[in-house]
Amino acid sequence: MPVKFTKLPNPDTLPSGACYGCNFSPDVTYLAITSGYSPYVLIYKRNGDTFTKLSDLSGLPTGAAYNCNFSSDGTYLALTHYNSPYITIYKRSGDTFTKLSNPANLPTGQGNDCVFSADMTYLAVAHKNSPYITIYKRSGDTFTKLSDPATLPAGDAYGCAFSSDGTYLAVAHVNSPYITIYKRSGDTFTKLSDPATLPTSTAWDCVFSPDGTYLAIVASSSPYIYVYKRSGDTFTKLSDLPSRPGNGAQGCAFSPDGAYLAATTPSDSPYIFIYNKSGDKFIRLPDPDTAPSQSTNNCTFSSDRNYLVVTHYYSPYFTIYKRIMDYPNAMLLMFLAS
Repeated sequence: MPVKFTKLPNPDTLPSGACYGCNFSPDVTYLAITSGYSPYVLIYKRNGDTFTKLSDLSGLPTGAAYNCNFSSDGTYLALTHYNSPYITIYKRSGDTFTKLSNPANLPTGQGNDCVFSADMTYLAVAHKNSPYITIYKRSGDTFTKLSDPATLPAGDAYGCAFSSDGTYLAVAHVNSPYITIYKRSGDTFTKLSDPATLPTSTAWDCVFSPDGTYLAIVASSSPYIYVYKRSGDTFTKLSDLPSRPGNGAQGCAFSPDGAYLAATTPSDSPYIFIYNKSGDKFIRLPDPDTAPSQSTNNCTFSSDRNYLVVTHYYSPYFTIYKRIMDYPNAMLLMFLAS
């Protein structure tokens, strides 16, 4: 039987309006949800399949929050948001999240996405206004802005992703080439040559597979989900995914084992598309038993791949799915893909 994602009961306490970002702590104890409505960020603690909202954080974001990312050890949580300082960073101790001092040099406009490198050395922030990507280096609880890359993204940036080894940083943005990929050497990020096949309109999000071999990008234009395979510093677009959204895609996430790729869409039911990866093939899985009712924004898997969270514009504003059953072996995957 194929894997299915089944909806869990909603938490007792829900956000008061549209939600945009979501991220699990690596130990799957905490789930952060960002919202356009006060308190802008909600933290849930998991006990089995029950998610209970913690008390509101002190030092809340100053306005609508768009995305969030835990560090790989779960100590830090970074949020991007609409108003200055555009990035807010918390340090966690148990169930307590304490706001750190703002970095000395802040992003220059609305923060849209953020990501820690796996070794927690770097924090990248995708934002509006040049330089569009701001990269910090962490030393203890201090985040110091690095010099801007020599070649910047071509416009407002909406998504960013590090490869697991911290060598590559991808940025999704408006304006051609829509995706900009950097290679890191020390604290220097150098733009690579563009892939031969590029998105043809705004890219909203991007994510590397855990092994750094694949880069997924979601965009406004067909085929909406672009998957590239990396060989050295070259990224080559794979064949279009089957049964993909019929309209723009908004967010994307690989499961931590690289077996699943999920993509959200604001305008095409069932609003969440989930694929099982087998080599270079991506096989569309059955829709969740209860799909979001309307427009979705982002998605994330837990580190044990047992949970998938999707944020959306309408009540209950985010949906938690649990993975049940699985394909028994790769041979069945190949049969289904044929």
